[in-house]
Amino acid sequence: MPDQSSSAKNPLSLPNVKRFIAFRILFNARFYYPIFTILFLDFGLTLEQFAILNTVWAVTIVCLEVPSGALADTLGRRNLVVLAAFIMVAEMLLIAFAPIGNTSIVFYLFLANRILSGAAEAAASGADEALAYDSLKENGIEDQWGKVLERQMRLQSVAFVLAMSLGAMLYDFEKLNAVIQFLGFDFSISKSLAMRLPIIGTLLLGFGAVYTTLGMKETSENEPVGNSWKTIRQSFASTLEAGSWILKTPLALVVICAGMLFDHIVRMVLTLNSEFYRQIELPEFSFGFIGAGLAMFGTIMPKLGKAMADHRSKTFNFLALTASVAIGLWLMSQFVPYWSALPMVLVYSGIFLNGFFVSHYLNQITDSKHRATVLSFKGLSFNLAYGAIGYIYANSIARLRQTDAIAELPEDAVEGALFQTAFSWGPYYFLILAAITFAFAAFRLKTAEQT
Repeated sequence: MPDQSSSAKNPLSLPNVKRFIAFRILFNARFYYPIFTILFLDFGLTLEQFAILNTVWAVTIVCLEVPSGALADTLGRRNLVVLAAFIMVAEMLLIAFAPIGNTSIVFYLFLANRILSGAAEAAASGADEALAYDSLKENGIEDQWGKVLERQMRLQSVAFVLAMSLGAMLYDFEKLNAVIQFLGFDFSISKSLAMRLPIIGTLLLGFGAVYTTLGMKETSENEPVGNSWKTIRQSFASTLEAGSWILKTPLALVVICAGMLFDHIVRMVLTLNSEFYRQIELPEFSFGFIGAGLAMFGTIMPKLGKAMADHRSKTFNFLALTASVAIGLWLMSQFVPYWSALPMVLVYSGIFLNGFFVSHYLNQITDSKHRATVLSFKGLSFNLAYGAIGYIYANSIARLRQTDAIAELPEDAVEGALFQTAFSWGPYYFLILAAITFAFAAFRLKTAEQT
């Protein structure tokens, strides 16, 4: 029987719901995000190694996404969320004390970190949300799920702003020591320790995530049942069925292809943004404030996306988004000190509007039977595209490194020249793919109309 007490009628009073919100904050608001690229590079890795590691991360998620959903049904959603928290601790421990500059060891430690990070993402994906939603359903108040999401998104946004601002400040040892001296303390932080502080901070969040998830309870409707391998096979079969439906539904295929176009290029830029900021001579402590500002800017994007989806055609929205991202990429690729950070707004808006458009259009044309698996297939496709651009970027950097122009540069100028050269190809790469996508969409939709 559902609990009819007054406390149970408030969704935010349910233990699983409170722990769901806390887990989302602890798991996602990571201190190293604003200095993600330069963290890898400062530990001694090259740009191509960094790109390969992110490809590994994306491929890991793709490979484990479907099995993790099946395991949630057989091992239990609560157990899978607990596993994700423990994996988060393990991935942070691997790099928290990695030897800076020892490239051979550092690469394999970061490789293991990326694999574990992808596994944690796959394990947590949807299981925590399903656990919280089913807790509402068990109490007969599932209609208040929107209230839970609103609170979770608001608190997570605040946590992101704090984590990004503090993480970048901790990484900038000069600014950190200036603050320490200003406060009157008689000690200083070395650069090597400052580099580890965002990782150690995230490790502490991981311990908090473990504590939080251990207190979660499996709902009575979803106790672990069934055979894991059988459920995994059924999940793969459902995903393949969704893929087949997408291929046979022209508009769904076009929407996902267009979504992949924008998502993979913008995510790659966001992944590289800390090295970009360094190339345009911004101080490291500012990286977090820029990221926080862009995140706050994203709060107005859903309203803009809804207005465009309601009042403009799909073609107009595609072309408008293409122009925004292309212009933003070109202006960024000029590497004007300080000022080239401003066009990030044009590129960053792409990730928000793209997400809104894809969700809006897919939900319009997808029936309830296929909706969950179609959205899952969309996620797999996007991560595959992100992994592919990581590989392309790594291969491009490796080839550039062998050119005479790069070989003639002083050693301390090589990485910067490689980054700027490869980044300058971005607008042209994007426009070529955008033209191919537009032509494919026009052909596929016209063919569908004729048949």
